Amino acid sequence: MPASRRHVLIGLLALLLAVAGAVLFEVAGTVFFALTVAYVLTPLYHRVEARGLSPWWASAVTSVLATLVAALLTTAIVSLLYLRSDVLIDLVREVPASVVVDVLGFRYAVDLSVVAGFARGYLADLVFVAVQALPVLAVKVTLFGLLVFALLMRHREAQAALLGPIPPRFHDVVRALERRAGATLYGIYVIQVATGVGTFLLAAPTFFALGYEYPVTLAVVAGTLQFLPIVGPSLLVGLLALYQTSLGNVDAAILVLVVAGFVVAWLPDVLIRPRLSRERARLPGSLYFIGFTGGLLTVGTVGIIAGPLVVALVVEATQLLADEEGSTRQTQLVE
Repeated sequence: MPASRRHVLIGLLALLLAVAGAVLFEVAGTVFFALTVAYVLTPLYHRVEARGLSPWWASAVTSVLATLVAALLTTAIVSLLYLRSDVLIDLVREVPASVVVDVLGFRYAVDLSVVAGFARGYLADLVFVAVQALPVLAVKVTLFGLLVFALLMRHREAQAALLGPIPPRFHDVVRALERRAGATLYGIYVIQVATGVGTFLLAAPTFFALGYEYPVTLAVVAGTLQFLPIVGPSLLVGLLALYQTSLGNVDAAILVLVVAGFVVAWLPDVLIRPRLSRERARLPGSLYFIGFTGGLLTVGTVGIIAGPLVVALVVEATQLLADEEGSTRQTQLVE
């Protein structure tokens, strides 16, 4: 194909993608999640297909499993916000307006009224928005399942179509970026979700043994916080300890810090993550935190995945450039 014709077709594809992005903006997040999930599920699809199923049935089984997991996780979080919203708001209301802290003989009064007021308003708005979004959420979950099915069915054709316009000398760059993206998505979807589920299973009996009134609710929060990099469930443990301290229950605060800090915040990372980690390039925790928070604040929920993924690709591109520069200098020295 002449270069000029290829360039025209590439430009046409870019234009159509831009138009599609503008027209389908409201479901862009769903499409992005479906793309990334289908990429991660491709090995599972091949395993199901190897059992003797046709490509159609293999795609159907894999996409149904993915949709059920997504629907279950989403329903659990939304149900938590709806059913336990009054509990969470009452918990915030019980926080005193100020707390007196005694450090080395000096007494400091910490004003909590502004934080508590903000938290009450934020929780009320969050519950209202979550309930309102249920019908739209159901449509998006259905669209998610259909997209995953179609992408799994045609993933070979899609890969060939994406590589087609790229000159062969750059295929190694594409494969390197693909490996980095695959490792990042595996870490987010597989390791994070598995660690979150494990955290829930450990947290529920722990909070029950510590005497908390709603251990399952707290366990769901702890499992969800596994997606928050670096901090994770430690944030919940710290807030519970702060809450107990504000009520004057210092022994209960120390107990939740020690017991829940060990079982809920530390143990899942030791038991689950090493068993699922692969010998593949992974994003350092600091860069993952930057991508997570930056993506979440910039583009919303989709940024939880898009932020770390973009940062990982930037890291890989930087490494490729550094390797290229090093190879060029070495060649020049040899010459």
